[in-house]
Amino acid sequence: MKCRFLPLLTMLAGVLLLAGRPAPASAQSAAQSAEPSSPAITTTGEGLVRRAPDRALVDISVEARARSPRDAQAQNAEVMSTVQQKLRAANLPKDAVRTTGYGVEPEFDFTNGRRTLRDYVARNAIEVRLDDLNRVGEIVDLATTAGATSIGDVRFELRDRQAAEREALANAVADARAKAETVAGAAGRPILTIWRIVEEGAPTPGPRPMMERMTIGPASVMPTPISAGDIEIRARVTLMALLK
Repeated sequence: MKCRFLPLLTMLAGVLLLAGRPAPASAQSAAQSAEPSSPAITTTGEGLVRRAPDRALVDISVEARARSPRDAQAQNAEVMSTVQQKLRAANLPKDAVRTTGYGVEPEFDFTNGRRTLRDYVARNAIEVRLDDLNRVGEIVDLATTAGATSIGDVRFELRDRQAAEREALANAVADARAKAETVAGAAGRPILTIWRIVEEGAPTPGPRPMMERMTIGPASVMPTPISAGDIEIRARVTLMALLK
């Protein structure tokens, strides 16, 4: 009878021995705190890149009002067709003009607390992309003479924005590293390694507006000279370095 229980006792002893062994190195490292045990310093770095824009976006709108929605739509379609024909005749690429909004809605007057239907307004908005900044004023004039009723923001941007963002990020890391080395040198402790770098997500402005929306009237004059200026792209990082 004793011989039957020997294998079972041997198995139980093996389980107990395994339970008493220390955890593997990978499990131990996962259980340890993520914070370093060596002395550390934390610095922040900022990077700035300035680039001349190489693309412009122009918002152009046509509004038409009539007593019925059908008439407002028809009038709007006629004027916008003329505007787009003029743009196509200006040798712009096929994908340089796109519709960004369209709608027909009623407009009301309010008198003595009562709402009265005045008319219907049809709005059609397009965006024109220009890779030749010297043509911005030309396109604005062309659209207004063709019947556009309002010009929105003229915005300038970069075609390869990601390259500029990466350069700004590299500059931010270099700035943070230089600060860490300065602090470590002042403390008389050389840097052992870079423990962590975190991108802080510095606000990076989008396309920069250069002109407010303005309604075109019979006697209005469009300020066609437009200056782009430079675009600034910023990055910010936090760096933690371990000391020897």
